[in-house]
Amino acid sequence: MTSFRSAISSALLAAVVLTGAAGAACAQDAAYPNKVIRVIVGFAAGGGNDLFARVVGQKLSDNIGQPVVIENKPGAGGRIASEFAANQPADGYTLLVAASGPMAIAAAIYPKLSYHPTKTFIPLSMIASFPLILVVPGDHPAKSVKELVAWAKANPDKSNYATSSPSFTIATELLKLKTGMPSQAIPYKSSNESVLAVLSGQTLLTISDGPPVMPMAQSGKVRALAVTGSERSPELPNVPSMAESGLAEVNTKLWSGFFVHANTPPAIAKKLEAELRRAISAPDVSSKLKAMAVTPSGNSGDEFRKMIDADIKSYVDVVNAAKLTFAE
Repeated sequence: MTSFRSAISSALLAAVVLTGAAGAACAQDAAYPNKVIRVIVGFAAGGGNDLFARVVGQKLSDNIGQPVVIENKPGAGGRIASEFAANQPADGYTLLVAASGPMAIAAAIYPKLSYHPTKTFIPLSMIASFPLILVVPGDHPAKSVKELVAWAKANPDKSNYATSSPSFTIATELLKLKTGMPSQAIPYKSSNESVLAVLSGQTLLTISDGPPVMPMAQSGKVRALAVTGSERSPELPNVPSMAESGLAEVNTKLWSGFFVHANTPPAIAKKLEAELRRAISAPDVSSKLKAMAVTPSGNSGDEFRKMIDADIKSYVDVVNAAKLTFAE
């Protein structure tokens, strides 16, 4: 009887302890946030991802009544910041703003990556996305993607492309796979250098992000033949999309979004998702993002996760088909 009573007492005590712990956790979740939230950014201050984080972070701070501090940890194409965020407490007070490069693309090309974008982290919401732009020298005879492909096939010894990132390499190799166009990769240190290489005639083409391309394309120094994806860019309204050019599968886009540690309590993750979506969709935030030549998003965490997983599969397919290797 004594042992039976002892067992009952132990069970009751355990139940009380568990109930108390659950109650404390619920109270903690309900009180969230009650201190500074850090946002880790994998690129230097002044870059696109940093600006996205600051614009949305300020609105988030205004909405929740707590400071939001941006911490820049550049290096390894953004992977250092992701590794750092993966090793922080999963309490919702450390967020990560990461781009497609160190997340979906890195997951596809680096087999020893120490984190996974949708397993190590919870994708909360995409901030914005933007297409890439295919350009050739301004005086090149090709006036369309179709003409460029034909010219490259007729002049394979003069067909090369500039690239400064796996993102641009994959986009160009995808174009090659879908058209049979020959072209040899020439590495450069930045997308700005890649565009200058096209301008000077050192390379035939580059597929690059908007900021270095826009002024040169708008001035006619380089000719934009297409933007990736199915929609035209508002900044280059006369340039067709790849879909309009008959190459809908060449749809590589870059994006940036918010993430939190995968072990974050679900209630806190859901609150973060809701608040971030509210901040991103605010008219003043959307207008600031559009001014940076990107398309604001604010999609749900589930939509964001599915998109990232689909991106990874797409990139793996291209890397395998083109037999690409990348140094870590």
